[in-house]
Amino acid sequence: MRLFNCRKIKDRATGIKSAARAVTGGRLVVIPTDTVYGIGCDAFNHAAVKALLAAKGRGRDMAPPVLVGSKRALDGIASDVPDSAKELIEAFWPGPLTVVVPYTPTLTWDLGDTDGTVAVRMPLHPLAIELLKETGPMAVSSANKTGQPPAETATDAKAQLGSDVSVYLEAGPSEDNLPSTIVDCVAHPPQLLREGALTLEQIRKIVPDTLDRDGYGPGQRPEDQEQDENAEAPEAADDAPAEESSA
Repeated sequence: MRLFNCRKIKDRATGIKSAARAVTGGRLVVIPTDTVYGIGCDAFNHAAVKALLAAKGRGRDMAPPVLVGSKRALDGIASDVPDSAKELIEAFWPGPLTVVVPYTPTLTWDLGDTDGTVAVRMPLHPLAIELLKETGPMAVSSANKTGQPPAETATDAKAQLGSDVSVYLEAGPSEDNLPSTIVDCVAHPPQLLREGALTLEQIRKIVPDTLDRDGYGPGQRPEDQEQDENAEAPEAADDAPAEESSA
């Protein structure tokens, strides 16, 4: 178990090489992203993914997302990417957006119970991108025990995950302690699964018919309809004009 201070140029290069070797060797690493720190491994190594879930205290029903180092890398793992996902990716990648899309059926990975889908993100962090270009797609989840606060530094993650992780890459506090926003683009229309660093309003500026977490489209929530009805109701006149008396 080693922690590298990647704010130092020498440690950065050594840390990335050590992390890449660890991932290739089926071990776990902790890396910075543009949101919170993540615990990751080779997405195609079944034993490593199982170890990742165990380190977090999760079961197969909570499959980890996959991080990629470029938009083009998505083509190698996803098939029939919906137009909504393409539009959101064009607007927000690299960045704090995770899209759920169908994965290519011929892939030999086992991320858990995913029902043929995968949650994918391209992070906006240079260190993460450098590592991903060395390793290829990585299964990455937030670097904390399930139910505990997300790690904002590698040191925070180390306090929770300890020797379960082989290499920790420290790059200072996270720029944003909110997780990524997740949108299910397999659904028709797409649906927000988690609102994080990107708001539903920002998502709807790109894909207007996106449903919220409760399954409501724009203006469909009961409180929205009540507001519309109140806005359309005519206001009663305070003073009705007096009728003229007949002669």
